[in-house]
Amino acid sequence: MVRQEIITILDEAGKHGWVMEPEAKRLFSLAGMDTPRFFWARKAEEAVDFAEKAGYPVVGKVVSPRVIHKTEVQGVALGLDSREKVEEAFLRFTRVEGFAGMLVEETLSGLELIVGGRVDFQFGPIVLLGMGGTGVEIYKDAALRMAPLEERDVRSMVQSLKARRLLEGYRGKEPVHMGELTRLLLTFSSLIMEIHPRIESIDLNPVFASATRVVVGDARIMLKDREGLPV
Repeated sequence: MVRQEIITILDEAGKHGWVMEPEAKRLFSLAGMDTPRFFWARKAEEAVDFAEKAGYPVVGKVVSPRVIHKTEVQGVALGLDSREKVEEAFLRFTRVEGFAGMLVEETLSGLELIVGGRVDFQFGPIVLLGMGGTGVEIYKDAALRMAPLEERDVRSMVQSLKARRLLEGYRGKEPVHMGELTRLLLTFSSLIMEIHPRIESIDLNPVFASATRVVVGDARIMLKDREGLPV
């Protein structure tokens, strides 16, 4: 059964047609997925305060219901390693249409993957795993399976990737924590099964996968028209 907090997030996002990143990450955290430490700052001093508590460098991202693709408005600032840089990023973001604050979060590292969910008109909910990051359109290296997933499905998805050796440890690099990757995908699959009547798509890109963690780095949830749909 879907938790009430998740239903509330989806309800409140309905007026925009999509769930903005801070609330999307809160939703995934409620579902049991690993997310970075983050704070939705409405004032510059709030952004600085969180950055100093979390530890520099941090990442800053614009929050706006008008901005689905942050890179198109230069709405992502990496490597913010001082109070001044956090304040500068916040000021720049205030000029973006519909500015609703700045997401400040810990800097993550690891292999960049993409995890996605769609509702196919013929097969129902499906889950995607592939090589992610800004090069996702170039790599086009992904595997699809119908939800709900089982552990054997995750193993099969990984094995079908052309770049699977990167996950297994390549040229001395530590392999991705397969237990954590499996846990994230199974949790994501369960979430998709629960909320698929409410969504059009979910994209987690990138998901940062390392030897110790598999963390949702960026997230976007596109909603369906809710009229007549069940909770």
